[in-house]
Amino acid sequence: MQNILVDINYWAVLVSALSAFFVGGLWYTVLFGKAWMVIHNFTEDKLRKSAGRVFGGAFILAIIISFSLAMFIGPESTGSFGLFAGFMAGAFYVSAALGITYLFERKPLKLFFIDAGYHIVTFTLMGWILGTWS
Repeated sequence: MQNILVDINYWAVLVSALSAFFVGGLWYTVLFGKAWMVIHNFTEDKLRKSAGRVFGGAFILAIIISFSLAMFIGPESTGSFGLFAGFMAGAFYVSAALGITYLFERKPLKLFFIDAGYHIVTFTLMGWILGTWS
């Protein structure tokens, strides 16, 4: 039995986690930022006040996601499998779980599509990076 922790490419985990920030930066500003802010009643000032805590926490969670996705994809993967695995995880685990939560919280469908779309794209990119760089 091989030791999966030894076989993980930790640089790929780091780059994969950082890719979540790149996608999120585009997703929640240029692409869907205004709609997302309106749904939550956020203002620029309100978001700035907690930015350090939010970004720090998000980075730690992105590392955890990337690390666990790397273990799921495995050390001898390909970019195409990583892409597929990341997409499937984002679309059918994360988005479905968000959907359940959003139904009970009575959140708008528009918010679900914004947030689920972000996770689908992010997990797909993370999977591709991890699979390509394994």
